Amino acid sequence: MKDLYIYNSLSGKKEKFRPIQDGHVGIYVCGPTVYSNVHLGNVRTFMSFDLVFRYLKHLGYKVRYVRNITDAGHLENDADEGEDRIAKKAKLEKIEPMEVVQRYTVDFHETLSKFNFLPPSIEPTATGHIMEQIEMIQKIIKNDFAYEVNGSVYFDVIKFNTKNKYGKLSKRNIEDLIHNTRSLEGQSDKKNPQDFALWKKAESQHIMRWPSPWSDGFPGWHLECTAMSTKYLGESFDIHGGGMDLKFPHHECEIAQSEACHGNNPVNIWMHANMLTLNGQKMAKSTGNYIIPNDFLSGKSEHLTKKYSASVVRFFILQAHYRSVLDFSNNALLASEKGYNKLMDAINILPNLVINKVSSGFDLELWIKGCYKAMNDDFNSPILIAELFRVVKFINQVKDGLAGISDKNLKSLIYHINIFVFDILGLKNEIELGTEFEGKLKETVDILIKLRAEARLNKDFDLSDKIRDRLEEIGIQLNDGKGGTTFSIEKL
Repeated sequence: MKDLYIYNSLSGKKEKFRPIQDGHVGIYVCGPTVYSNVHLGNVRTFMSFDLVFRYLKHLGYKVRYVRNITDAGHLENDADEGEDRIAKKAKLEKIEPMEVVQRYTVDFHETLSKFNFLPPSIEPTATGHIMEQIEMIQKIIKNDFAYEVNGSVYFDVIKFNTKNKYGKLSKRNIEDLIHNTRSLEGQSDKKNPQDFALWKKAESQHIMRWPSPWSDGFPGWHLECTAMSTKYLGESFDIHGGGMDLKFPHHECEIAQSEACHGNNPVNIWMHANMLTLNGQKMAKSTGNYIIPNDFLSGKSEHLTKKYSASVVRFFILQAHYRSVLDFSNNALLASEKGYNKLMDAINILPNLVINKVSSGFDLELWIKGCYKAMNDDFNSPILIAELFRVVKFINQVKDGLAGISDKNLKSLIYHINIFVFDILGLKNEIELGTEFEGKLKETVDILIKLRAEARLNKDFDLSDKIRDRLEEIGIQLNDGKGGTTFSIEKL
């Protein structure tokens, strides 16, 4: 098996993966701010790193995967001023902020479970690590890279940049790094417009607040991730991931905070998943241009013509490389559904293939190497899927007698296709599980029940009895009751 190469956003190139500690990998991924339902764009980002997590585990690494929950909220548009998103939602719904947090944390977990995500190793919350954040601020102040003004603490970007390089991840010059040029309340507290908040003094109406040496307030958004990643992965770890939109300012600020606190580079490889677009625009809650995952499962969306299984949606997302923009359309999803069904149909016929003494028509070992080559090239899931459809063609050829497969190769094929499809891509065999079939079966039997009811109403008892008897022959028992007719399946 060849070496794994990962695209590093910091260096701008693919690099051979060398973990800091042999056999162990530490990953931190920025999790959701739990003030609303996650949308499909969020799911795509987390799915990208679920794929990374799955593949590293498959390669035999002991992986500590940390994905946080931002439950302290942060200010609108990620600025230093404005209204806390969680507090804003709480006001609108007239509930406590932590009720908002609980509701949407549960929704986040339920959604990811539907799409067959592996749970992270550790899932820390921002509110559970206030002390760690205060301690980190104190260290940064001690190192002379932060200052306190009127109960708030700000990171001194200009001073930091004299000894370090602020902007190296986003490739921006210090002159271009003004977060917000508008005149904002509290802006005058800063030495420089580029400075960002480490701690904000809470206004009297701000509910979510904690005591600190500087004021009753709340931590800066950037600081939360730095404190939690450091606690669970150390001052330097292997991989930090998140959406492309977090590269600046969030991840840039994380680097600066870590270097200001500990004096060293915190992360070896920075990974960024690209956007999911809808109608050619970034999918985002703030603009209203988004679809929530449950819409796909129910089909209740103006953008959809039908409902889709979670595995079909997962398959659709993984058909694009995590660093490429993926544009959503119903037609694209329909095409993905056809491809997914074709893949599962091929997997389902594997046990029934006729075995030959020798294999012919396909180089299985070369195919296996091709699958690993795809994943070792920066987790290239679309190339892996293309390789899977190469073997699907071969499976159908064997079924039709146009190619042959030996017993040894069949066992190897079953083993490896299960690894790539289910363990690494994280798909489920919905067809095998019967979910799609059962839905269609129910619809069909319901139609026959209605036809039988109409026949009885028209006193056509011969037709009524014929429908009942024929269904009974294939193991479907009709049960007439006061509330109408139901059915049960005795055998298939």
